[in-house]
This record gives sequence, structure tokens and C-alpha cells, in this order.
Amino acid sequence: MEYVIFAIIAYLLGSIPSALIIGKLFYQIDIREHGSGNLGGTNTFRVLGVKAGLIVSIMDILKGTAATVLAIWLAPSTEPLIIGAFAVLGHTYPLFARFKGGKAVATSGGVLLGVSPLLFLILVISFFTFLKLFKYVSLASMLTGIIAVITAVIMKDIGLIIVTVLLASFVIYRHRDNIKRIKDKTEPKISWM
Repeated sequence: MEYVIFAIIAYLLGSIPSALIIGKLFYQIDIREHGSGNLGGTNTFRVLGVKAGLIVSIMDILKGTAATVLAIWLAPSTEPLIIGAFAVLGHTYPLFARFKGGKAVATSGGVLLGVSPLLFLILVISFFTFLKLFKYVSLASMLTGIIAVITAVIMKDIGLIIVTVLLASFVIYRHRDNIKRIKDKTEPKISWM
């Protein structure tokens, strides 16, 4: 029963549409009507700027962290990574935004932050390194997912390996249109790094 309760809580936390809230409250913009239409940090950066993009990204990360940490504190008999995965589902298919959300990157990172701050730090460094090298947020996100799996294998944590494989696969699946645009050389590059 604990799994069901905390999975629902995690899903609802993940469903909080950070980009939609920030866009409407502070910019009077429905971000779903601009840019890629995606409710994630990348589209927020492009449409609303760096400040809004950072706020949304942090909020999206914390949704995953909150779900995971709540499970650790209040439901120690559950596996926090599994509970956290429901926050990722909520972010991607949010109840509060017609089930059209973000691409799972920041919230996945937040889940990992909740169980392994060291792994999260490695992933942040990896992400910005790939972003500096290639200038594609989508490519940096996918490569960072692969780094998460490799790091989990090095750490020899079976649960972490399974969840990072699932999360990385999901992130890559959510970026399938971006992969096509990268191949076609039509994917937008960042200019601020």
C-alpha cells in the first residue's frame, strides 16, 4: 500500500507544470504555444530567457528530488528510485497540463540527486561538458543519460543500474525527434556557451 500511496504522491509532484506556472504568472505566456511547445527547461530558456529557464529547471529537478526524499524519510520499506520514477512520469505526462509535459531530463536528474548527490554532480559536470562541446541541449541530455548508466555500473549498485538504464532509455526515446533534427542539421544550437 505504501508503494501505491507514494507513487501517486510522486506522480502528482511530477505533474506540477513548472514552465506553465512561471510563464503564466510572470510573463503572461502559455509556453505550450511557443517554441517547441514543450513544458521543460530547454523551451523555457529559448522562449522566456535564462532567468526563467534556470528557475524552471531547478523546479523540475526538485520535483524528482522531493518525491525520492519523501520516500526515503516516510516510506523506508519502499525503493525510492522506483517512487522517483513516478515523478518522472508525472513530469512527462502531467495530470495538470493535459498529459503533455517535458522530456524527463531535469526530473530524472532530481531523482538521482535524492539518492546519490555524487552521481548527480557527475551528471551536471557531464551535461555542461557535452553542451560546451556540441552546443545541442538534446544531445548533451542523451549523452549524460548514458554517463549515468556507466557511473551506476562503476558504483556496482544493481538498483541504480536498472533505474538509470530505464531513465536514460526514456530520455532518449523522448528525444527521438531531436535525433532526427540533429541528423538533418536543423536542431537549434545554443549560443550562450
